[in-house]
Amino acid sequence: MNCCVVGLQWGDEGKGKVVDILAEHSDIVVRYGGGANAGHTVIVDDTRFALHLLPSGAVRPGKICVIANAVVVDPEVLIGEMDGLAAKGIDLAGRLFISENAHVVLDYHKLEDRLREQALGKDKIGTTARGIGPCYADKVARSHAIRMADFRDLDVLCDKVRHAVDYKNKVFAAVYAAEPIDPDVICDKCRTYAHKLTPYIANTTELLHKAVADTKNILFEGAQGTMLDLDHGTFPFVTSSNSSALGMPAGCGVPARLVNRFIGVIKAYTTRVGAGPFPAEQDNDIGQYIRDRGHEYGTTTGRPRRCGWFDAVVVSYAATVGGIDEIALMHLDTLAGLDEVKICKAYEIDGRQVTFFPADASQQSRARCVYETLPGWTEELRDVGDFNDLPANARNYVCRVQELVGKPVTMVGVGPKRSQVIFR
Repeated sequence: MNCCVVGLQWGDEGKGKVVDILAEHSDIVVRYGGGANAGHTVIVDDTRFALHLLPSGAVRPGKICVIANAVVVDPEVLIGEMDGLAAKGIDLAGRLFISENAHVVLDYHKLEDRLREQALGKDKIGTTARGIGPCYADKVARSHAIRMADFRDLDVLCDKVRHAVDYKNKVFAAVYAAEPIDPDVICDKCRTYAHKLTPYIANTTELLHKAVADTKNILFEGAQGTMLDLDHGTFPFVTSSNSSALGMPAGCGVPARLVNRFIGVIKAYTTRVGAGPFPAEQDNDIGQYIRDRGHEYGTTTGRPRRCGWFDAVVVSYAATVGGIDEIALMHLDTLAGLDEVKICKAYEIDGRQVTFFPADASQQSRARCVYETLPGWTEELRDVGDFNDLPANARNYVCRVQELVGKPVTMVGVGPKRSQVIFR
């Protein structure tokens, strides 16, 4: 059984926990897109793991982990994660494989990210400044791109680095009046990266197709969320990759028809980080209540997340675009204690009611939510293990979300731990 797990909102939905749970019955876990701007949290007993590049299955001993070709790899971050797991007794030797075709994030990408955001001022995109966008831009432009395979030949790699830095320095000086970068410093870092990472570099497309032929169970892990997808999200306030389920085939070289289940992960409410349209946002006491109860601060940046009511327009759109089969609804416990809870079931745009998410950014900014109000619940949910034991109002809320989204809710999260999930 091959499964793909993808976020259906603006990221931070709880994908790491879902992947960790499903990884128990998987042979291989594949991260197929994004970069170190993603942050997936896994809690095992009392130990918290914050993963940015490694698949969430890495915390389970013996699971094969693949970083596929569409991921942009920050070697410094990746090595830090590997060392962090090693310090906790988790060994990745012989079970981590990094695509030789994955592109590499280096210091000049991060500098370019920061300079561009500073120059945009109030019109900035709100990136994590991790160099993700500039790295993907180099991938598309091709001339200055560096891939993981280049670490196998340091002489060739350093020639490429010097070529790229020479060009970048000219741009940085002309556009931003920035000081030049020393290519030798980056080359020295690359030698360290190569020593650590070269043993893990592989043809992951070949590996995955052999696994398919051997009927291995493969779990594909998305990063960010569908509404941050470069083509199908709230452009331009999106990430630089296809973070929806549509990015999986190109992201790892495995056709979508070989995936049996596409699982969409959502929160029982909505959050996003950075700028961009957010029709259901609650910039008030309700939003702060959700933020505090849900610990809504970025895994990657630590930034407070914008919080709001559940938006069924967003999620039904994302489920449709991604061909989602079932829903994992996380953070239901966060809403406990509210007298009433609201669901955005439609938008009103220029006097017209719509239920399909608009593609045009100006329409998104003018959208006003049409809310449906349901009674809340006061009971804490973290010790509930059966759906029928949830408070009636909590059950009704889940069922109404399911009805509006049009997909079955098969998992309900009631806390951060592995054990705090209800299967339906």
